[in-house]
Amino acid sequence: MTGVGPGQSPRGHRSLPHTGDLRVEAWARTREECIVEAVRGMVGSFAELPPGASVVTRECVVSGDDDGRILAAVLEEVIYRMDAADELPADTTVTPEPGGVRVRFGMADSSTATQTGAVPKAVAWHGLRLGRDAHGWACQVTLDV
Repeated sequence: MTGVGPGQSPRGHRSLPHTGDLRVEAWARTREECIVEAVRGMVGSFAELPPGASVVTRECVVSGDDDGRILAAVLEEVIYRMDAADELPADTTVTPEPGGVRVRFGMADSSTATQTGAVPKAVAWHGLRLGRDAHGWACQVTLDV
């Protein structure tokens, strides 16, 4: 976990147990930083990458009808890349795009990671939230593990 919680640190994330699933909360000053923290929270919930892991850059544009769907699409992209290419994001950058965001991942080979928990298989739509709060942006997402 980075920081203590929303409003107590400018940006961070935490994982919370959820019945049969995993709940990730993240917060930051901007929407894009909040999405980055959600990715970090998701990956950090089940894997540790070694410092200085070799990475390859992958980029995509993600769109959605609202901010929650954009968040879900970014996390689904991570799950897809884990399954299809055995890669994990060691670093993530998100920038705004019309109707969505551009995501640049620094992807590491998942074989270099130490598995520390259950790997997410899908993003649940129930309780999905990304929006402004009193301190900036915050999100909540449940991951099926």
